[in-house]
Amino acid sequence: MNDSGTTRCARRANQPASPAANPSAPGTPTITISDLVRFAPASVLATAEPGDVGIAGMPTNFLGAASVQEQSGELFGIPLRVRFTPAAYDYTYGDGSSATLTTPGQTWETLGQAQFTPTPTSHVYREPGTYLADVDIRYSAQIYVGGSWMPVAGRLTTDGPTQEIRILEARTALVAHTCEEDPDGIGC
Repeated sequence: MNDSGTTRCARRANQPASPAANPSAPGTPTITISDLVRFAPASVLATAEPGDVGIAGMPTNFLGAASVQEQSGELFGIPLRVRFTPAAYDYTYGDGSSATLTTPGQTWETLGQAQFTPTPTSHVYREPGTYLADVDIRYSAQIYVGGSWMPVAGRLTTDGPTQEIRILEARTALVAHTCEEDPDGIGC
């Protein structure tokens, strides 16, 4: 259940169903985003760099990799192709914070950045602890009708599973020797 007391589904249409595609054949039903739930892409696991571990007070980089996906099947007794395109990423960080972004995120290496630097998808945890984070992905949909792709109004959301993110506390000390040189030194 989420904070409002409603049960979260593995796949849901997060906007009211509205007419979207109406193939020109007489008697063909209007297809709504709710009709496409059974074609929805699989949920995506949010991951955080580095290795689902972060440092309190420093950016933890999140990734929710999703891609355009096509599904085929039958709807109302008619063969159907559906294309889902990621439109938004709803990150929930597990510390009461959340963000809706239009990017899935990239690794620090891909971005050419050093670890623990801010990215468009990073989040700073203020306190050490273990947090359950997830990413829900909102997809736009199109159906293939009459030789072309037609948009379907609304968005379909796949709920991501939770991922445990451990946030540690880092302490620094200025020392004269390494722990190899002075095993009994500060921090060794």
